Amino acid sequence: MSPTNTEQLKDHLGEAGSHLKTAASAASTSIKGAASAAGDELRLGKANVKAELSDSALSGLAAAEFGGAAAKEQVDVLLDKGKDLVDSAATLIRERPLASFGVAFAAGFIIAKLARSSDK
Repeated sequence: MSPTNTEQLKDHLGEAGSHLKTAASAASTSIKGAASAAGDELRLGKANVKAELSDSALSGLAAAEFGGAAAKEQVDVLLDKGKDLVDSAATLIRERPLASFGVAFAAGFIIAKLARSSDK
């Protein structure tokens, strides 16, 4: 005797339920695996960010050390230029003492006038 339609319906529904249960289990395992993988990626990413920030801080400190040396170099260059300017002015004063005195006197006069006019 062949199974009745009702029996076949029950068998197929049971089989469908069994497949649904297996699918739910597979989905659960898959979600757990994805969450674990995402957690691993997050930990790896966090470690990479920390490493890059640490490297950035070390590079910044090294740049700061060179910054002080670079500033000293620039001060030395400016001092040398200042010495050259003073030497040039001394040479000009030795070559043309009367003209230098006249320029200095005129500059002093103008500064005095400006100082008096700003007091009013």
